[in-house]
Formats: sequence, structure tokens, C-alpha cells
Amino acid sequence: MTDSLGVELRGRETAAAIKEEIAGLVRSSGTTPRLAVVVATGDEATLWYVRSIAKAAAGAGVACDIVDLGPAAQAEGIRATLERLSADPGVHGVMLQTPLPEGVSAQELAASIDPAKDVDGANPLSLGRLAAGLPAFAPATAAAVMALLDRHGVTLKGARAVVVGRSTVVGKPLAHLLLDRHATVTVCHSRTRDLAAVTSTAEVLVAAVGRAGLIGAEHVAPGAVVIDVGTNPTADGGLTGDVDFDAVIGRAGALTPVPGGVGPVTTALLLRHTVTAAGLT
Repeated sequence: MTDSLGVELRGRETAAAIKEEIAGLVRSSGTTPRLAVVVATGDEATLWYVRSIAKAAAGAGVACDIVDLGPAAQAEGIRATLERLSADPGVHGVMLQTPLPEGVSAQELAASIDPAKDVDGANPLSLGRLAAGLPAFAPATAAAVMALLDRHGVTLKGARAVVVGRSTVVGKPLAHLLLDRHATVTVCHSRTRDLAAVTSTAEVLVAAVGRAGLIGAEHVAPGAVVIDVGTNPTADGGLTGDVDFDAVIGRAGALTPVPGGVGPVTTALLLRHTVTAAGLT
């Protein structure tokens, strides 16, 4: 918790610091790390996001190849592409972007990514190693939550942390990351009884469900640090989080905005993971 109220934890400053660090490592090493992002969708919002990764990569000195297989791609073709990129010594990081064509399982295909290049922690082997406390890349969004907490000096040792959401992308890996930092962690989900009774005990509350406005003032303890991972589309083409920002900002000690909170840090950490996979850290 924090002594003050209503502090916005903006992610752009954290992301900029990470990218500056990356650029310095790349310059000093003389090596250009390469990230390959495999895409198989026609969704314009997703394609915009992938282009934003490539733009951020260019600014940090990381090469980024967008491998666009198109929305008609089949599972076998995607798998073959992931295997080829995993075997390519010139590629240091491999990421499979979702959504995928109907009937194609991202979890099954992610098993084709070499764990050493699995910069978004999607391979079940990466997730298992993370759970066991072994070296592995964590999913970038879960890692971004930790980076924001660290940058803003949030004490995790002994803290009561509640994660709302149990996906393999955020909720479950984040719970392990928090446990590794000695927080006392509770994971909530759609079947949790009296959600507010649980979340209102948290000193650190993370909302990662994908349900706009799920977390209101009654869910938040005064002074709690609230991290909003949700990115829900609005009718006007914008984004809103899982937290009712206006209701919570005056009660929380600190709160991430959407957009501009976790998102920029997630992108920066994909690049840092790629740099690590290239052996520069």
C-alpha cells in the first residue's frame, strides 16, 4: 500500500527506461537481436499492435520480422513456421500473436517454439519451468506487472496480493512471480464467492479478466496498489480496463491507466527478452 492516494502508475516512463537499456546493450555488443512475430489474422487492431512492436524494436536497435501468414492459415502451416524460426540461428526470439484462425489452438502451437526463444513465455515448458522456479521467460504481460511494481518501489515481501484472473497469459504466471518475491497470493476467478470481500483485503490488487469495469471502489482497500491489465474495446474505438478508473482512483494509493499503463511495458519486455535470448544480458 501507499501513504498517498490517486497516484497514476504510467507505463511509458518504465518502457522508455527499458528500451534505453536495450539500445545501450545492442550498441555495446555490435550484435543485432532479431525477433520474429508470427501473425495469422486479419484483425486490424491486432495488426496495428504488431506494427507497434516493430516500431518499438527499431527504436531500440532490435530487428523485428513480421511473418504474416494471413487469416486463412492452417495449424500445420503455422506450426511449420514456428519450427523453422526456432531452428534459425539468425532469429533470437519467436512470438505467436493471437488471435488465430477459428479452430486453431494457440496453446498447442506454442509448444513448437523453442523455449530458449520463447520470449512471450507461451510454450507449456516455459510455464512449467516458471512454476518450478527454474530459469524461463515469463509471459511479457505478467513480467510487465512486476516491472511496474518494482519501478515504483512497491514492497512485495509479505504483502497481501490478489490476482483476479487465472489465464496462462497473466493470472497463473503472475501468481508464481509474486510468490517468488515472497508475497502472500490469492487468485480469484469467475466462481469466486463475494469477490469484493477477497479483493478488499489486498495491498496489491491485479485485475486481469477482460471484463470492463469489473473492479469498483468496493473491491479496493484504501491505499492499495491496483494494476489494471484489462484492455476492453469501447464503442468509440478506444480501450478501457477491468477497473472502473474514475471510481477507484480516489481510493487506491496507485492505479495504472488504460491505455498507457501495462501495455507499453509489455512491449518493452518482449524486446528485453529477445536481447536476453541473444545472449546480450
